[in-house]
Formats: sequence, structure tokens, C-alpha cells
Amino acid sequence: MPASFRISGALAPLAAALALCSLSPQAAALSKRDQAAVDALNQRMQSAEARYQSALVKIRNADPAGRQDSDAALEDMEDVLAACMKQKGCQTNTLLAAYKRLLKANADASASVDEDGEDSGTLDSEGLAADVPEAARAAALLSADGQRFVKMVQYNPAVQAGIRRWLTDMRGSLMQSYDNYQYMRQMMWPQFERAGLPEALLFGIMAKESNGKVHVTSRAGAAGPLQFMFATGKRFGLGDDGSGFDTRYDPRESSAAAAEYLNERLGQLNNSIEMSLAAYNGGEGRALRINNASGGRNFWDESVYNQFPAETRDYVPMVIAAAWLFLHPREYGLNFHKVDAKPAQLRLSRPSSIYELTICLGSSGTREGYMRALRNLNPRYQADTYLSAGTTLNATARMVGLYNRWCLQGKRADLARTLVNSDVASAIVRTGPVTVVPSTGNGEDGTVAAAVAPSPAASAKPAPAKKPAKPGSYKVRRGETLTDVAQKFQCDTKQLAKANGIKAPRYLVKPGQTLKLSGCG
Repeated sequence: MPASFRISGALAPLAAALALCSLSPQAAALSKRDQAAVDALNQRMQSAEARYQSALVKIRNADPAGRQDSDAALEDMEDVLAACMKQKGCQTNTLLAAYKRLLKANADASASVDEDGEDSGTLDSEGLAADVPEAARAAALLSADGQRFVKMVQYNPAVQAGIRRWLTDMRGSLMQSYDNYQYMRQMMWPQFERAGLPEALLFGIMAKESNGKVHVTSRAGAAGPLQFMFATGKRFGLGDDGSGFDTRYDPRESSAAAAEYLNERLGQLNNSIEMSLAAYNGGEGRALRINNASGGRNFWDESVYNQFPAETRDYVPMVIAAAWLFLHPREYGLNFHKVDAKPAQLRLSRPSSIYELTICLGSSGTREGYMRALRNLNPRYQADTYLSAGTTLNATARMVGLYNRWCLQGKRADLARTLVNSDVASAIVRTGPVTVVPSTGNGEDGTVAAAVAPSPAASAKPAPAKKPAKPGSYKVRRGETLTDVAQKFQCDTKQLAKANGIKAPRYLVKPGQTLKLSGCG
């Protein structure tokens, strides 16, 4: 199937859709100047469409310029949409619908190329459609979701100060939060969408709470990507799921709980996002008391604002600032890195750990490799836990392609296993006792020289090396964990724990404890 846009017969071509803008009743009442501006925007949209079509052909033909051209065409479309919103008579809804249809109608996108320039799989039309929000953050501002958020919050100096912080000292954290969110978006965003909450709000909370790191736990005990306290999480269905795993760390479960929590707060607090965020950070009881005592005044009212602790007064504008940047990146000079986050299942062909996978997968297509993405997508597993063959991990199509190429066999696969199984204790060389040799007095400084005493059998013919017997048990050394033992003897961690009656997920062992080495290679 050629890489071109296919508009179904039920839909008119994009050019015709854009032309309808000038034929609408509103357009008929426009001045000549406004009509000319609307026509110019329509023409720019058509030109961007043609450029995007051409770029897809280049991508299909493995032309390196294709990806750059397609990104430039998307940016042109975003500029048109932003200008349309400000132009009298321009039909933003029509342009936005055409823009989304333009992306979704693509039936065959580029083959993604790995670090050696070889094909590692294709990104189909479903994948491209799912990537629309990442490709067009500015366009989201024109959507109902984006407009609703902008109308619900105040863009005031406190929020502007938050934006300044995100763009300066905290820019790295913001960019990292966006990268992490792209991998988890398909798990988190549907929960907010079903609850009728803006996606920007979800991103803002996640960026401020955890930078999109699933396993973060605060000193106060808040846990997970959205930092639920134990009691609050339990109230909204989070906690131990019976296997020892705390679902506060699960992106899907925690986002569903957050959506329910925020809707409950919005219902109590006059549909105020600021007051709901204050409750999220400073406690719902406090927020409700302040709200009722003030007669429902806004968070920014001095009588309300000053009753919240300093942490909450900082938290609210910082969340809104991150959400604002999520919707307006180009306006502030942000160029969020786009990642190939199309979800896929990775089935292990041999025992491995997330650490080992991180090394053999490399960093193709990423800035920092895949460890954080793998951990976020698989919160039940610790990074150093050995997983048995047949274990299925949440991953991306790109990771699956890289795994099949680099992690099954070959030098990189062997190197990854060697590095993961390396034991610091084995680097220590024992050469026998050190004795002090008296000085002969011939030294210039008269100091005493030290020498290593030779072993009594040093001159004897060495005995032939015996092949070590496979150990059936092992005594835990000080500082070792069950995972350390599993890696040392190439064991399946879960099987080793089960054989020794050790409970998940902490797998606690004590120095001197003897372990049966069951399920070890």
C-alpha cells in the first residue's frame, strides 16, 4: 500500500473542507481584509498537507530527509491552527478536524531504523493516530479538552513564575517527565478521559509529583507516579493486591484513582482546579474547611491562599504551569522529544532482568536508554530481579525489535549478562600474609622494606585444577540480597524465593542464612 493519505469516500478532501470555511454564513459577513487572511490560512494548511504527503513518500523510501520534512509540515499545521484561533472568521473546529483526519488517514508510516540502519519494524496507521497528541501539542489547545483546562484556571503571575522555574532550573525535570509520560500515556490518559478530566492536568500533577518515575516514594510515605498516601490510596482502591504488590505504583490503577479523587474534590470545591489541587497536596479536609469558611472564594483570594501551607501555595501554580507548558510548548521554545511508544509485549526467550535488558537493548531512538521505560511499564518487577524465560513484559514495538536483534545471542548479549552477574568480591586477590623484612642499612633513607612471604608450596608443581561441584546451598554474606544470590548462580528469583519460603516483594534475607539453590543454572 503506497505511503499516501487515503480519505474515505464518506469524507470530502481536505482542500474542499477548508474551502467550506469561506462559504459559511460567518465568512459572508467578513471584511475583505479578514476574508483574505482566512483564505491565506486555508492555503497554508493545504501546502502543509502536500508537504506532509511528500514527506511520507520519502520515509517509505528510506530517505533520511523524510522525517525532518514531516516534522516541519506538522509544525506548519500547528502554526496555522494557532493563527486561526486568533483570526476572525476562521473556523478552528473545521481546521482541527481536518488536521486530525490528515494524520489518522495515513495508512502506512515509516519503517523505524535501529542504530545500525536496519529495519526494526513498521509503525502502522493505528500507531500514528495514537501519536497525534505527541505530534501536535499546540493543536491540543484548540481541542475541547485543551480549551476547557485553559478556561478553568487562571494564568496569573504565580503561574508565570512556575513556568519560569520549569523553563530554567527545572527544565531537565520537565523534559524527563514528558519522555516518561509518552511511554505510560496509553495506560494513564484513558482513565482521565473517561472521567472527563483534561490530559494537561494529569501531566501537570505527574510532573510535579514524580517526574513520571513510577517507583518514587516520599519521606511521608506517598508512593507511585501520582504519590498517593496509603490511607487515601486505600479509600480509592489502591494498596496490596494480594500478591504483595502495592497498586499505588501501577500507572493505570493510580491514574484511575486520581481521576476519581479529583472529580470528588471538584464536586465539593465549586469545580475549582486550584482548590482541588490544594486538596490533593494539602489535605482534602483542610481544603473543604477553608472553602466553606470563605463562602467558596477562589484559591487566589488572600483569605484563602494564606491559610494553606507554603508547600501547597507552591504546589498549585507549579502543577498548572507544567500543564500550561504541555499545551503551549512552542510558544515557550520547548521542543519535546518524540519517542516511539507504540505498545507491544516482550516475551523473554531466556532468563533476564531489566538491568540486563537495559544494557543489551542499547539507547537507539532514546536519550537515556530504556531502563526507566521498562520499569515504568512493569512496576511489579525490581530492576535487578531475575525473570524466568517465558515472562511477558510490557514494552514497545521498538524494544521488541531491539531485543530480538541484540539480547538473544551475540557479543552484546553475552556482555550484558557478564556485567549484570559481575561480583565485586571476586575482584579481591588473596596472595598470602605480608611480613616485615629488616632493613640492611643500605637504603638511602634507612626505612624498613616490606615483602610478601612466599607460600610454602610456591615452588611445588601445582595440582591439577578440579572442576568445582555445582553447589546445592549457599550461605548469605553480609550486605547480599536474594537478587544478588540469584544473579551469582543464575537463578530464577521467584523460584529461589519459593524454595526457601521467602515472601515477595521484598525478598528479605539475613547474613549467615543458608539458601537452597533451587532453579539455578
